[in-house]
Amino acid sequence: MSRLPRAALPPPLAEIDLANILLIVGLLAVFVVLVIFLKFFKLWVQAYFSNASISLFELVGMWLRKVNANIIVSSKIALVQANLPVATKDLEAHYLAGGNVVSVARALIAADRARIPLDFSTAAGIDLAGRDVLDAIQTSVIPKVIDCPDPRKDKREVAAVAKDGIQVLARARVTVRTNLKQLVGGAQEETIIARVGEGIVSTIGSSASHMKVLENPDLISKTVLAKALDAGTAYTILSIDIADVDIGQNIGARLQADQAEADKRVAQARAEQRRALAVALEQEMRAKVVENEAKVKEAEAEVPRAMAQALREGRLGVMDYFNLRNIQADTEMRQSLGGEPPKPTAEPQ
Repeated sequence: MSRLPRAALPPPLAEIDLANILLIVGLLAVFVVLVIFLKFFKLWVQAYFSNASISLFELVGMWLRKVNANIIVSSKIALVQANLPVATKDLEAHYLAGGNVVSVARALIAADRARIPLDFSTAAGIDLAGRDVLDAIQTSVIPKVIDCPDPRKDKREVAAVAKDGIQVLARARVTVRTNLKQLVGGAQEETIIARVGEGIVSTIGSSASHMKVLENPDLISKTVLAKALDAGTAYTILSIDIADVDIGQNIGARLQADQAEADKRVAQARAEQRRALAVALEQEMRAKVVENEAKVKEAEAEVPRAMAQALREGRLGVMDYFNLRNIQADTEMRQSLGGEPPKPTAEPQ
């Protein structure tokens, strides 16, 4: 029996399967690389021709780390074109920390154009602290005007009372500029409004007359501005302008009227108390009169008994008794002629 040559023998089945698997894996790898290349090719070309120095592998890494490559590339290109060197990893780290990369990039460019010293770490810290860093830069370039009091709280004017008791209503406008060094941790607009309002109240309250305030409204702004109200805040106060001054109520007269009314009520209460005491004293005196009259009646009732006792003991004669009766009769007659009712005569028992 003749044998076939070794080269003509069919390859083993395991070798055929391995070759097919390798071929399929290779095709899949080429397909994945092609998809990734097509996905990030446009961004890579854009970054390459803009000298942004972002490689294709960095774009793939952003995709794996779930970083928006479009935001990173556009922000890096804007910074490179503005000659601001910021590393790509710093932009990615700020994005992963939840920051607004576009706002930080625009703020850095605006600060550089306005000659305001601001580095990436400071801008990123301000953004992560919840502050709008771009608005802070814009406020540093273009000052911001704050109304005092805040019209959003349905309060149009600051009310204060001068020493003469007249109420003065004032409204101020505060021009401020952002202080980047104190933006993180510094007080905001509410503190500025509160401090300016307090300064207006104290300045008007220390004025001897409301006419002085009306004649010199700038006295309020000068006094308030001299108190350094922007200390510890995120702003620098440039000027305080009094927009409106008006006259309110006569608080002094109203307080005096209220005090007079209160004094009148106190006096009435005291008079009523004295009247009640007088009425009580009168009733007490009447009771004492009745009591004394009862004592007199009791004493008069003893007189006939004493006379009878004197007659029995011989200390009073019969003639004396009749003389006494004549005197009593004469007295009763005179009382009847005078219109006074005669008193009953007590007979001795």
